[in-house]
Order: sequence, then structure tokens, then C-alpha cells
Amino acid sequence: MTFARELLHPRDALMRTMQRIYRYRMTTTSGGNISVRDTNGDIWITPARVDKGNLRRDDMIRVDSDGQAHGPHPPSSELPFHKAIYQARPDLRAIVHAHPVALVAFSVSKQVPDTRLFAKSWYTCGKPGFAPYALPGSKALGDVIANTFADGHDAVVLENHGVVVGGTSLAEAFGRFETFEFTAKTLIKAGHLGPVTYLTDAQIAERATAPQPLAEFDPGPATVHEKDARQQVVDFCHRGYQQRLLISTEGSLSARLDGDGNHDRFVITPSNADRLTMNVADPVLIDGDKAEAGKTPSRATKLHAAIYRKHPGVRAIINANSVNATAFAIAGEHLDSRIIPESYVFLRDVQRLTYAQATHDHDTVAETVGLDAPVALLENDGVLAVGKDMLSAFDCLEVLETTAEAIINSRPLGEVSPMNDTAIEELKAAFF
Repeated sequence: MTFARELLHPRDALMRTMQRIYRYRMTTTSGGNISVRDTNGDIWITPARVDKGNLRRDDMIRVDSDGQAHGPHPPSSELPFHKAIYQARPDLRAIVHAHPVALVAFSVSKQVPDTRLFAKSWYTCGKPGFAPYALPGSKALGDVIANTFADGHDAVVLENHGVVVGGTSLAEAFGRFETFEFTAKTLIKAGHLGPVTYLTDAQIAERATAPQPLAEFDPGPATVHEKDARQQVVDFCHRGYQQRLLISTEGSLSARLDGDGNHDRFVITPSNADRLTMNVADPVLIDGDKAEAGKTPSRATKLHAAIYRKHPGVRAIINANSVNATAFAIAGEHLDSRIIPESYVFLRDVQRLTYAQATHDHDTVAETVGLDAPVALLENDGVLAVGKDMLSAFDCLEVLETTAEAIINSRPLGEVSPMNDTAIEELKAAFF
């Protein structure tokens, strides 16, 4: 992700980030700590023994270069390893430590998630490190973590403990932390389904190349149709994040403009933007093969354009990274939507596309999805949903994720029993 200048006071940045981590159950009331190293060398850190779900800006602690703590509480007991990491890695300006469930599962199994699962995971998290167990708050723990960071790792699993990630800003550290946990969750879910597919070194290297930029144009004053499309993209982007269908570093939404007399116009999420904090000025207006001047649209722009060209009735498209449906995409297993009537009526037969098709063959993707086949699994690239409007595309995405989760959750109970052909034909006659 690309980050602007840090303008929030460290107190507010720490408070907001911890609220976000706690709200999405990536830490507990008593667990975790985060810090920021200010430009003058002071370390701002969350306090010890204060409710993480109810932190205020005034609770944050400043530790000066002499090691003196300033604030109403003692600093986090993990301050020693924060200081050790900053000393080992002068390039880092922020650290996030917590105990999110999936990464804890890896830590107690003495394993590290393979971030070659997704290109974004690899480029956000890199090759993670592993630090052996040491007593929390001890110098020994600080030493083993700092040594692992010194080896060039930016995300480190702590044996029988949790995870620590660093970043050049708190926004970068949080995005890395969340992406790492998403990768771990998806791997665990996929483990219930079958062997997992990873990207090759060549595929990862290829993804490092920026897509050919679109020519730019000056869109002039925004029409009411553009304003409406922008608001839809932003509202559903926020909603998708809150529903855990997107993460801060992944997910692309677009909406076609209605009523402007130009069917090639749509707005799409920008590249490298936090999905929770976008506003209506952020989406990028696309007109044919041109993009709104001064902005970088999502890498998915050409894919969305191909789908819109093929399907005049499609008015909205979502690329998402919901954990359970994405688990099917990486495990290579068919997602059978015939489990309950709602699933089949909304999803029809779930399509599947290879990584090469999803990333290079946009015409094949456009031929595969449509209003009669509104969802597809994209190998090592998440899921895709289309709709006659943003609400219907989002509804399909939610149904896809709940269907996938129900199937995965049924695995310990026994074999899934889908609806029979007679029931399916009845549904087709009643609803299609």
C-alpha cells in the first residue's frame, strides 16, 4: 500500500488502530500492544493493563530517549522487545503485536504461513520469520525477536505466543498484520478441503510488474450519476470490510454509471487504498480505456471493463477476499451451491477460473460470469461477484461466503448431502 504523510498524532493513531484490531477480534481485552517511533526518537506505546476495547487517546504512553515513561499508566510490559526491534531495524517506525487466532494456531504448531498463497500476501508480508519462545516482557524475548527482524523479516511468528509485525508507518504495519492473519485463516480453512495451491516464483515475479497505465482524461464536473456510483462503491467497500469480506489491502469494487449515455463509464476503487477509510473522492472514473487524471485505478480495472463490455446488464462488480470462499479457490475443490435453496437461487452453479485466466484472459472471465452465473472462484486470487446493481452483487458475495463456511463447518460432521435433481428443477421453475 502507498501511504501519505503521517498527520495523526501518535496518541490518536495508536488508539484508532487498536480499536480496529479489537473490533475485528484480532486481539482480546488484555492482549496485544502497538507502538510508533516518532521523528524525534520517542516511542509512543499502548499502556499495560488497560482495556483494549475502551482505550482513550490520553491512555497512550510516551517513552523518551532516556527510557522515561510519560503518561497515566505504565507502558506495555512488552516495551523491551519494541525497543529492541527499533534498534535492530532503524527503518521501522511502527510495530503491531497481538494474538490473532489463526496466527496463534501456527505459533503453537511451530509453523509459519506460506505467504506465496496470494501475490498481495507475498508483497505485503514477505517471507515471515519465526522466533523461539522466551518469557513475555523479558530481555531474552526482545533479543530473539530483534535478531529475527535483523535478518530482514517484517512479520515474525512467536513460538507459543502470537505475532509481531513492523512497518515504515503504523498504517503499513497494520495492513501487514491484517494480511498475515487473513493468509493464515485462509490456509487453515483450506486445510479442511484438500491440497493447497501456491504461486510459483515466476507468477510472483510477474505480479511485481505494474500494469500498463491507462491514458488519462479530465472528467470535468461530476454528474449526479457519477456521484451516485462513487457513493455506492465507498458504502459497499466499507460494508464489505466490516463484514470481513474484504481486508484493508485487498478487494476491488466498481459500479457502472447509469444515465450518462456512455456505457463504457464506471468508477472503481483506487490502487493501494485502505478499504475502510476511503471516501467519495477516492474512486477512479474510467471511460473506455482512459482513467481519471491524477489517480491510479485498481489492477482489476481491465477485467471489470471486459465484463461490462460483454454484459450490458451487469452494473456492479466485486473482487473480494472472503476467507471461506477463498479457501475453496486455493484448495481446488468444487463449491457445490446446492446445499440450501437460497444458495442455489442466488449463486446458480459456482464457476471456477485458473490463476492465468483470472490475471491475463479477461475475455474468458467475461464469458464465464454474468447475471446467470454471478460468482466465480479465482485460483489464488479470491472471488468475483457481479450483479444488476451493487446490492445484488454484494448479496451474492455474502451468500457465497456463508455457503462456503457452512460446507467447511460441516466437514467434521460427515458427508455433505446436497439437494437432489428434483429439488433443483423445482427451484429453477419457481425462481429462474
